[in-house]
Amino acid sequence: MRIVYLILVILFSFFIVTFSLENQTKIHLQYYQYLNINVPTYMLIFASLLFGVIITAFWGIVERFRLNRTIRRLNKLVREMRKENHANDEPPMIDDFKKPQ
Repeated sequence: MRIVYLILVILFSFFIVTFSLENQTKIHLQYYQYLNINVPTYMLIFASLLFGVIITAFWGIVERFRLNRTIRRLNKLVREMRKENHANDEPPMIDDFKKPQ
């Protein structure tokens, strides 16, 4: 499995390097007077990808916290229902007398 992982990392790295070498064209970014820069195409694409990964990771963390809160609430409800169920159970009957032989 390590070899497969290593091969995938090498292929992905090769893709990133060749992609960045082929997309050196400068793009002019301007947003009113606040932003006025020239960046290579690959930097813009990688920055967008990184921004998307960060947003997705944050969304996943929020969803995990929400699901953990729901799981805790449901586990508490199950414990309460089990206590209620055991409280309504009749105690086991123990026969003290011996059967005639």
